[in-house]
Amino acid sequence: MNGRSADMGPYLLGLRLSGRKVLVVGGGRVAQRRVPALIEAGAQVTLVSPEVTPALDDLIEAGRITWHARPYQHGDCAGAWLVQACTDVRDVNAAVAAEAEAERVWCVRADDKDAAAAWTPASGRVDEISVAVTAGGDPRRAAGIRDAIVGALRDGTVDARRSRTKPVGVALVGGGPGDPGLITVRGRQLLAQADVVVADRLAPRALLDELAPDVELIDAAKVPYGRSLPQEEINAILVDRALAGKFVVRLKGGDPFVFGRGGEEAIACAEAGVPVVVVPGITSAVAAPASAGVPVTHRGVSQEFHVISVHVPPGDPRSTVDWPALGRTEGTLVLMMAVERIGKIAEALIREGRSPETPVMVVQDGTLPTQRELIASLSTVADRVSAAGIRPPAIIVVGDVVRVGQEVGMVRAERVT
Repeated sequence: MNGRSADMGPYLLGLRLSGRKVLVVGGGRVAQRRVPALIEAGAQVTLVSPEVTPALDDLIEAGRITWHARPYQHGDCAGAWLVQACTDVRDVNAAVAAEAEAERVWCVRADDKDAAAAWTPASGRVDEISVAVTAGGDPRRAAGIRDAIVGALRDGTVDARRSRTKPVGVALVGGGPGDPGLITVRGRQLLAQADVVVADRLAPRALLDELAPDVELIDAAKVPYGRSLPQEEINAILVDRALAGKFVVRLKGGDPFVFGRGGEEAIACAEAGVPVVVVPGITSAVAAPASAGVPVTHRGVSQEFHVISVHVPPGDPRSTVDWPALGRTEGTLVLMMAVERIGKIAEALIREGRSPETPVMVVQDGTLPTQRELIASLSTVADRVSAAGIRPPAIIVVGDVVRVGQEVGMVRAERVT
């Protein structure tokens, strides 16, 4: 170490590696973690290793990195601005570090932080803000601190708005299936920056309690057969507040473009010249079955799934659903807004070819603490739903994947006992 004390703290820099050669020696898991970040920084990565992981092989095939399929050789450090010694052989890492030291090139050793001239910090990025933590060379501790800081920046706990441009216009944010922890990171970040929030009934309500006191909250609930704010009025509110200079978040349950009328709102904003950003959300059509242990596709069981809005029953002239085709398919059916019409739906599917014994699962309040499930067959589901008092919001899954979920549940129960 040439007399340098390992106890001295590091001098942190933000290296701008765009167009500069970085040498990575070793093609294992450590390299697999570090190479993507180097590529993202614009570095010209040269990888030296007899073998590489499949993930690195993909980057090589895509031409993102240069690979020399051989062991390290003296002279490999020539021309590099930064060296990463990532092999699992201590002597090789030491030789790489020694050459880098002689070339006066900074070298990170994955196996020995005290013998390394440089450390790779645990890093994260939120918009234009980069966070790097070293924690005395302890990678686990550094990663934990990094995650806490990045999480606070993303969810607005640490307010970094003064250091970035305030969003403008309207954000159509998918809040996910109900559990507030399932909103996307981007969605939560924009919610923390909102001046106005226009929230649906099925949006994760717990998130609203985190809004600043000065945020205008508008209830855009659409209660089935109850109170409802007309879509035209919602569109007008979005446009009005945005043109007044407010940043508006339209918070929806699920995904804004999956039966969420987000397209109508995007068009209304575009016609008024209001900028719109769409933040996808986890749709309850997939999340609710998953939370009950049912995959909507499963190898050898179902290669397709159909998501159907049943706001009008089969046979209604307003329906655009091809019920005969759905009766013939063996794929999974995911029915939304279907609880009140499940009797007519079951009759139509059986009439069009589905077996009366086809398994059905109904998931009410998916992902929430109040979640409940009911399993039946097509021939019995209407009576079972009525007897159990199942109410919206609920997702209905039709198909043999329900049995897969039951099998998973039985295996878990057997392991517990």
